[in-house]
Formats: sequence, structure tokens, C-alpha cells
Amino acid sequence: MLEGIVRESIGKSSAKQLKRDGYLIANIYANGVENIHAAFKRGEFARTVRNKETLAFPVKVGDKELNVVVQEYQLHPVTGDVVHVDLRVAVPGQVTNYLVPVKTHGTPKGLKNKGVLIISKKRVQVRGAIENMPANFDLDVTALDRDDSILVRDVEAPANCRMMDRPHVAICGVIKAR
Repeated sequence: MLEGIVRESIGKSSAKQLKRDGYLIANIYANGVENIHAAFKRGEFARTVRNKETLAFPVKVGDKELNVVVQEYQLHPVTGDVVHVDLRVAVPGQVTNYLVPVKTHGTPKGLKNKGVLIISKKRVQVRGAIENMPANFDLDVTALDRDDSILVRDVEAPANCRMMDRPHVAICGVIKAR
């Protein structure tokens, strides 16, 4: 379980000091839950998010244990490091929007025809309860030829869930290389 600390001061100077000490600044919130300003060790947070089995993962902040989902994160424009993260508490039974990651597997046959695989949506917005959310959408791209793509409407929504992105938006596709 990922353990963090509660930030007493939410000012700029204390946030800079925590970042210098190797912490990642986070906000934890949900509908009907009091907001928590927290900080996590940067390396432990990255390791936990990479190795999670489901969409939600447990964290312990102060004396509270919560199940959370990464809602949004901000990257440093030059280094690409995660600067800030927003975590949403996964309240059981509460229907809300979640961003579910998209993973691809296979080698598209369009690569042999001078094509390049482009992933245009890394996360797809799905509305439903946390119990019904998949850990990720795993897409098979082996059948994609050049100028083919997988759209949001081609991905099947889980039971009791609804895709919130527009159906004609491309998730990934093979385009002509220059």
C-alpha cells in the first residue's frame, strides 16, 4: 500500500520544499468526501502506479485508507517528470467518469507497407461505477493496414458502463510514413 503524508500548509513555499525533498504533490477528492492535500514519495508513487492490477489502488494518508484512481497529472514541460497529480476517491457504487488507459499489442501489417502506428488517445473516458471498470482496454492492432484505425465505437464498453468520448474519434491507427 502506498503511504503518504498530509500537507499542513498548502502554500507555494512549502510545496517547493516538499518537491526538493523528493515528494510528489497530490490532491485527493471525491463527491461527498473531504478534500485531502497530500504528498507521496516520487519513486514509490511511480512504482505503485506502474504495477497496479486494477484501475483503483489503495493509499494511506495520515490515518485514512482510501481506494483512489489517477484523475489527472501534470508533467514538467522540459524534463517530463510528473509535477502534480489529482487522485479521485473510488467510492463504491457511485457512478462517475473515469479515464481508462488504452494498451495495444501485436504488430500492424501496415508497417510492412511503409506505415507508422500512431496512438492518438492514451486514455478513454468511461462512465460507470468503479466495480465495473476494466483495468485497461487491450486492443489488438495486428489487422490494421495503412490508413486503417480503431475508433471509440469499435471498442466494446464493459457491462453497466458507457463510453463518453465521441464514437467517431480514433484511438489508434496506421498512417503513411513520410
